[in-house]
Amino acid sequence: MKLTLSWLKDHLETDASLAEIVERLTSIGLEVEHVDDRSSLKPFVIAKVLTAVQHPDADRLRVLTVDTGDGKAPVQVVCGAPNARAGLVGAFAAPGTYIPGIDVTLTVGKIRGVESHGMMCSERELELSDEHSGIIDLPADAPVGTSFAAYAHLDDPLIEINLTPNRPDATSVYGIARDLAASGLGTLKAAPVEAIPGKGETPVKVTIEAPELCPGFALRLVRGVKNGPSPKWLQQRLIAIGLRPISALVDITNYVTFDRGRPLHVFDARKVAGNLTVRRARDSEKVLALDGREYTLTPEMCVIADQDGVESIAGIMGGEHSGCDENTTDVLIESALWDPITTARTGRTLGIISDARYRFERGVDPEFMVPGVELATRLVLDFCGGTPAETEVVGYAGHTPEIVSFPLSEVKRLTGIEVPSSTSLDILARLGFKSEGSGEVVNVAVPSWRPDIDGKADLVEEVMRIHGVDNIAPQPLGAHDAVNAKILTVLQIRTRATKRALAVRGMMEAVTWSFIPAKHAELFGGGQTALKLANPIAADMSDMRPSLLPGLIAAAQRNADRGIGDVALFEVSGTYEGDAADQQRRVAAGVRRGTAKLEGSGRHWAGNAGAVGVFDAKADAIAALEACGAPVERLQIEAGGPAWYHPGRSGTIKLGPKVVLATFGEFHPKTLEELDVSGPLCGFEVFVDAVPEPKAKPTRTKPRLELSAFQAVKRDFAFVVDKAVEAGTLTRAALAADKKLITGVSVFDVFEGASLGAAKKSVAIEVSIQPVEKTLTDEDFEALAKRIVENVHKQTGGVLRA
Repeated sequence: MKLTLSWLKDHLETDASLAEIVERLTSIGLEVEHVDDRSSLKPFVIAKVLTAVQHPDADRLRVLTVDTGDGKAPVQVVCGAPNARAGLVGAFAAPGTYIPGIDVTLTVGKIRGVESHGMMCSERELELSDEHSGIIDLPADAPVGTSFAAYAHLDDPLIEINLTPNRPDATSVYGIARDLAASGLGTLKAAPVEAIPGKGETPVKVTIEAPELCPGFALRLVRGVKNGPSPKWLQQRLIAIGLRPISALVDITNYVTFDRGRPLHVFDARKVAGNLTVRRARDSEKVLALDGREYTLTPEMCVIADQDGVESIAGIMGGEHSGCDENTTDVLIESALWDPITTARTGRTLGIISDARYRFERGVDPEFMVPGVELATRLVLDFCGGTPAETEVVGYAGHTPEIVSFPLSEVKRLTGIEVPSSTSLDILARLGFKSEGSGEVVNVAVPSWRPDIDGKADLVEEVMRIHGVDNIAPQPLGAHDAVNAKILTVLQIRTRATKRALAVRGMMEAVTWSFIPAKHAELFGGGQTALKLANPIAADMSDMRPSLLPGLIAAAQRNADRGIGDVALFEVSGTYEGDAADQQRRVAAGVRRGTAKLEGSGRHWAGNAGAVGVFDAKADAIAALEACGAPVERLQIEAGGPAWYHPGRSGTIKLGPKVVLATFGEFHPKTLEELDVSGPLCGFEVFVDAVPEPKAKPTRTKPRLELSAFQAVKRDFAFVVDKAVEAGTLTRAALAADKKLITGVSVFDVFEGASLGAAKKSVAIEVSIQPVEKTLTDEDFEALAKRIVENVHKQTGGVLRA
């Protein structure tokens, strides 16, 4: 929200300085984001052209002598403006002055061989308007040598406020002045809106077919207007807040929008066919809006239509067809109430951001709907002339104020500050609230311009922001008599440890949207159980993600599109399989693309890195599980994974037959095609919340590991098994032969050949043996080897290879 200091003082009687106003605004919850003191226009002075002669070497240039009013000799300026002449008074910029409109700092220079010591400026060069057909031409009595900004009232400081969404009342200059007056920084000027009598009825009638979307509609016809430029003071105010003056009629609607927080729209009455209807848009109905773009509408959107079709997107933007221009003679002024949720949803779906939408989606004052028409009518009559008809009001049943039961003791309970009851009630009264009753509990009527107030806590907030949050005395934290207990939860500890472990493996953390397209949600397990948003911020962000992988894959592709094809990304966040608590999970996921391996990527003199694959994803998943505290030595890995992985290059990590801890693999080509991504891609998902928590520690500390005094030994075995037998099954069988002596089993070779027989393979394993109680004899090793062979044969059918 932007406003100038003079605009604010139109509604606030105050002697406070700019600094005091800015400080008070922030202290009452209207945070000032930026203040522009308009110092960029201070170097420009009023100067008079004494002589203007033709440039000796250019037909379109003139050489001017200019009196800058500093008492020194006139300066020579080369100028190309067609209106440059002797006697003209305008705005002069000396060498060293920054010209904002052309982003240039002036220097003394030669133009076609003639020196120029400054510049006579146009309005566009000073960013006052788009006018650049000539230099600024001031009245002959303008004081030469004085500040041009002060003379033209352009030194008015600009204040920009960062509004929170719950303050629709502060989307107007009048509302901000009301808050400042309530805080004691001045007096709010009375601003009654005069009712303008009309002659005859407004011939265009309004029918509301969707009252749930439009609780009220006011319309007024003004005949015989002359739509020219708006007054200079109004143009300057609009320019100051970043709006472009268009015409008197359009500028009036913009002015009332910012001055009173009441968005309006004007129709060229001659372009409206028949009566107006407020209805839901028809499916695939189109409208060409004032921004020059054509929009396709849906039945969830509200429109204003005549008998020929849509004339305006309700509460957001008018249509090009019925817009006012310099030929407009009869104008319809519209002021209506629109459903905030529908307005917000429509604006997000269509991608339209407008000042009207900004206010309607937050909620406007319903009681100012009709006065808004009256105020706009007065301005139209003042600027454009004309004869008004009577105002047509449809659907509005009046405003019933909300009553909040307010225990005055809540101020102390919620804030810790003792505010006298009389002070609390006085603050609320200054803000427009009306209180009834006496004692400790009063009934407070909420004003029509505060739709954000719906409970006693909101009233406490109103009291405190005006009373002053800075009155809260600082309190030291209490000291503890004992060492603090663990602060972080198990899930928080695991999240941090997992992030650190994956970062150590060369992966970069990403933060992706929790919202994804419905197509992507279905692709990654959403389907019929997908958690859909009732009010999505965009059409392609309609579902809560059932997996982190779609967002990470899309992020990897965006990097590839920008020339970074070898990238490794991870994210630890939530996924949503439904709206129940047990359907929202904490997941660690990651993707690798191209040649982004742990040992390095890209080209190298020692040999180029290979493409990422299933085993890279497997290693990442196991590293994440280990960081979470999972018993890695007891994990079981099964071939195959969810449908989005390649069926022959993916796996599932389990703890026991039922508990799935992770999935990993290379992505299915169809998955990549559906996501419109390319390149070697592998990924994993670890379900952090599925890892069982460690058992409670015993009361007395016991050593977790006893170091053996005896030499460790390794023995190799090669077994011939069926090709269908998984290596993991074989290693687990060998490990189970003697869990006390055998500390590890790993595969170091796999061989297939005709010598082994059809459908057979040889798997060679290394068994690590750690004696604990004594040095093992040859007989002990033979007995252990026998148990290993028997156990492997029993569980896999394998035999020792000869």
